[in-house]
This record gives sequence, structure tokens and C-alpha cells, in this order.
Amino acid sequence: MFEPVLLRNVDVPDGHLLSTYEAGGGYKALAKVLREHTPDEVVELVKQSNLRGRGGAGFPTGMKWGFVPKRADKPKYLCCNADEGEPGTFKDRIIMERDPHQLIEGLAVSAYAIGAETAYVYVRGEYVAAIRRLEQAIAEAHEKGYLGENILGSDFKFAVHIHCGAGAYICGEETAMLESLEGKRAQPRLKPPFPAVAGLYASPTVINNVETLACVPHIVMRGAHWFRAIGPDKSPGPKLYCISGQVRKPGLYELPMGIPLRELVENHAGGPLPGRRIKAVIPGGVSAPLIPESGLEVGMDFDSLAAVGSMLGSAGVIVIDDSTCMVKVATRIVEFFHHESCGKCTPCREGLNWAVKVLRRIEAGEGAPGDLEQMERLCKGIFGNTFCALGDGAAMGLRAALEHFRYEFVAHIEERRCPFH
Repeated sequence: MFEPVLLRNVDVPDGHLLSTYEAGGGYKALAKVLREHTPDEVVELVKQSNLRGRGGAGFPTGMKWGFVPKRADKPKYLCCNADEGEPGTFKDRIIMERDPHQLIEGLAVSAYAIGAETAYVYVRGEYVAAIRRLEQAIAEAHEKGYLGENILGSDFKFAVHIHCGAGAYICGEETAMLESLEGKRAQPRLKPPFPAVAGLYASPTVINNVETLACVPHIVMRGAHWFRAIGPDKSPGPKLYCISGQVRKPGLYELPMGIPLRELVENHAGGPLPGRRIKAVIPGGVSAPLIPESGLEVGMDFDSLAAVGSMLGSAGVIVIDDSTCMVKVATRIVEFFHHESCGKCTPCREGLNWAVKVLRRIEAGEGAPGDLEQMERLCKGIFGNTFCALGDGAAMGLRAALEHFRYEFVAHIEERRCPFH
């Protein structure tokens, strides 16, 4: 049976307190790197572990750290992306609320590795309880000498600051988040230059997700080989899966990367509701193209999902059963992206506006011949033609719905009604 790593403290009484975290070996990883390892050795250790970013893109974390210039005439920054605005995703909130010191230790070790003395945690503004717990944990860590000057008697100094978002989904995009941190309107930047070279205040900056950073202390203490032994070699490690939708046991599950999607939904989350069958599953938040029931044998890792035309994303698993209209699902998803588009890129701004209009017509029984072909052209015009991946997420989700459930869209147009109501 798989033993939890990242969630080991979430159900422990007072798991958010420093005393509880220390009792379970907390901050030993920080002490170890300060005592035994150079920053370059920590970077190499994370490279050897093959830890891939848990925020959605799956980029190798050690490689990202390695892009930071060794010598820079500006300060280096570490930013934690805790904006977590992806529908169906709540893993980072649980870590921050119930085990915030795990994140703080991950920040400290990571900052030591890249040569940063300052970190910003960009937290979704609605996460009031998480913000309060982080503030308390930062104060505790300062008092015990895990943050501040001369940490644990070393020359390393490090400070963590919390920045509250204001509800915009686009701030989850790393460069839009940097714009927001600088007090500007949150819109994506054109890359290159990449943040590792010119990020916050045009300084070298590493941006990592909460779950990614939480993995780092465990890699330090248990080793890269331990981490790589969990799950597929190309996408190893423990993984947090957020399961919601029409399923018996929704919740947050920690299991090895690569677990089959069917096993995750049916064995761990209890399967569909009584009397229902699974129709489709969105495997990685609404940015990830849905997978029909026939494809649920796929492994929940970056490469396996990419091979079937979807993606792991944030691992926000949304289960859809056979009582649900897929036209309605597609409409709600595209409406979300249309509402959250920052408007900077014409294909995203105008394309999603038209897609919403057409989808609402079809959903209302007012669709016309040629509407589906028009939406396919819109998807083609949006995908790959914007500064960030927000428009891509909408286009991929809509294309997947049209590919796997086209007959439902056709029924709405030809019968001028929803066959599910």
C-alpha cells in the first residue's frame, strides 16, 4: 500500500503547527543542505530525481533551476505560484492550510539552491484560511531561526513574503503573475526572455508550484533514487490528484504518478454515483481535453496523457456521468475561459467570444448547419496563436468534446432540443 508523503500531516491534529512538523522530521532537509551540500549539488540532486513541475506544464524542475545565471548583477527571486484558479483543483490549498511548513521548507531549500534570498508566495485571494495559516507558519519559522538572517548558524539568509491575488485566473500564468507582483495589469509577457533570466523586476526568477516545492525536502532526505522509484521513470514521484464531479468519494488523493485513470476513479474514488455510468473524465482541470470512458486505462502522467491527446495539467480530475449533456459541459468550460481571458491577444479575445455565442445558440436549440465547422475553424485560429495557453486550453477542450461527442451537438442542432432534458 502506498504511504502518503506530501499528505502525511494533513489529517494529523495541529498538523499546521511548527512543533508537529518538527516532530515528523521537519526542517531536517534544510539543515542537511546547509551543512552538507553546495547549491549546485542541490540543483544536481533535483535534476537526478527527474522531478517535473506539478503546476501543469511538467517541465523538469532541476533543469529550470539550472537556467538561472550563476553570476548576476541583480538579486535572484523565487516565486511560488499558489494562485490555483483551475476549476477542479484544490491540492495546493490543502497543503497550505494543513501543512504550511512543508511548503516553507521547500521554499528555503529551493532558494538556497538557486541563490535567492527572497521568495514571494502568490496566493489566490479567495484562500483566506490558507493565507492565515501561511502567515502563522512564517512567523513560527522566523522565531525558530528557519527564516531570517544566518539561518541555522549558516551564512544563508532568506525571507518569504505573501502576496494575495484578486481573483483573476490569468495570474496563474507565470509571467502574468510576475506582472501582478510588480503592481501592473496581469497580462502574459512575450517569451523569450524567460523568467529564469529576466523575471520579477527584470531579475533572474524561478517560479514553482506549491506541490513542486513540497516535493523538494523529501528528495533531499530520501534521495533521487527513492523519488524515481515511484511511478514511471520519465514522470516519477508521488502525485496529488483532486477528484470531483459525479463520483462517490470526491477528494484529494496522493498516489504514485502514472496510476491508471480508471483505477484512480473507480477503486480510490468509488466510481460513478449509484445507477450511473462514467461518460467521460477531464483528467487535469478544465484546460485538459476530456477522455471518453473507453480511454480510461491511460496512465495519469505527463507522457501517457499527452500520447492520447490530453494532459495531466493540475491533476484536477472531473468525473462526468451519463446523465450529463456534453454540449452543456463544453459551453460552461468555454464560458469560463472567455470570462477569464485578459483580452491581450486577438485570437483568444475575439475567438472565445464567438465560440461562446455559437455554443449558447446550440445549447438553446437555436443552432444552424455549419455551426460545428465554424467552431472547429475558431479552435484552429486560437490554438498556438496567443501569448499564453489560456486560449489553447479552451480550444483543446472544445475540440475534444466535438471529437468524442459530436452526435450530441448534432442532436441539439437537428432536433432543436437537448436530448438529456
